[in-house]
This record gives sequence, C-alpha cells and structure tokens, in this order.
Amino acid sequence: MRIPAHSVCTAIRDDIVSGVFERGSRLTEEQLARRYGVSRVPVREALRTLESEGFVLTRRHAGAHVAEPTEQEAADLLDMRALLEPLGAARAAQRRTDAHLKVLRGLVRLGQERARRGQGEDLRSLGGWFHETLAQASGSPPLTALLTQLRHKIAWMYAVEQPERPVEAWAEHGAIVDAVARGDAERARALTALHAERSMSLHRIKRPERGRVRVSQHVVNTTSARN
Repeated sequence: MRIPAHSVCTAIRDDIVSGVFERGSRLTEEQLARRYGVSRVPVREALRTLESEGFVLTRRHAGAHVAEPTEQEAADLLDMRALLEPLGAARAAQRRTDAHLKVLRGLVRLGQERARRGQGEDLRSLGGWFHETLAQASGSPPLTALLTQLRHKIAWMYAVEQPERPVEAWAEHGAIVDAVARGDAERARALTALHAERSMSLHRIKRPERGRVRVSQHVVNTTSARN
C-alpha cells in the first residue's frame, strides 16, 4: 500500500509545529521514513511541499533542515493574517452556504458556553475551528489555503495566551457571524480586522530549546490510502 505524500506531509508538519523537530534540526529521508513507517518516496515529496511552504530549508551539501524564521518574519505572519482574515470574512458574507453558517453558529454557542465556564483548552480548539470554517466559507480555495498555512506557521512560531475576557472575545466571533449571515461584507471585514488586531497582543514568540528530537513513533493516517 502506497501512503499518500500529503499524509506524510501533514505528519511532518505537525511534528515541526509542535516542536518535535526543532528549528534548524536536520531532516533525513531515512530518519523520517523510519519514524512514520513509510518509504522514502512520499517523504521526498513531502519535504518538497514543506520547503515550498517555508517549514523546511534545503541546504547544498547539507540536506534538509527545519527552517529558522527570524522574529521579523514571525511578525510578518501576524500582519499577513490581519490583512487576509478580514478579506476572507468579507467573501464569506457574499458566498457562505447554509451549512457554513450552521457550523459557525454552533461553534459560537459552544465557545460562549465554554468561556462562561472558564474551559480555556476547549476555547483554543474551538477558536481554531471557527477561523478555519470562516476561511472555508469564503468560497476561495486559494485564500483558504493561504489562511490555513498562516495558522500552521503562527502556531509554530507563537504561544498564544487566552484573552482576559474570553466571553467578550466570543461575543466578537458572534458579531462576525451575524454580519456574515446578513451578507454585510463590509461589516464582516471591519469586525474581523478589529478582532485580529486585538488578538495580536496575545501572541508571544516561542523560544526554541536546543535538544534531541523526541523518538516517540508517529503513525501516519492511512485512511485515505485505503479509499
């Protein structure tokens, strides 16, 4: 059974983002193939994709390494998101489906409920799902792909604190969904821009600690390979 390169790519990206592979650490095809239980062919393809995304850097005579973005490059990620998320919300107001709206409203209800209970870890996951769904509702695959890549990179570079008033943060989410539901593109854009600006202060640059790569085995999801 041939494991798709995109499954291997997802596994490697997740391990880079979570810090299993530290910035600057070397990535060999043999090491990765053994870790994920695959051949070197999908690993090679995955590394090419990750290099195009900016997670991996190939050095002449040194092979592939995890990239080491500067603090300025990390700051640019937040600026890019602040520009693209409002555009995605405006497009969502024009193109969203009833299914998107149902999911967004459900996430807002859950988020408001968890915020009142102070369940911070749940809020982190719900916030990610909310912004992912809002991006998908834009009806623009290129924009959705860019926003997804930005979220991965921001999670890689930053630790994000919970807002002091999570109930208010989820009220902002609710207002964005209301604007999207009404088809008010300009209000959806403005509210999302304000929300992104406020969230910037919650981001703290991660300071990577040098050390060995963890050796726990990461099993690649092979569901798509069976279909």
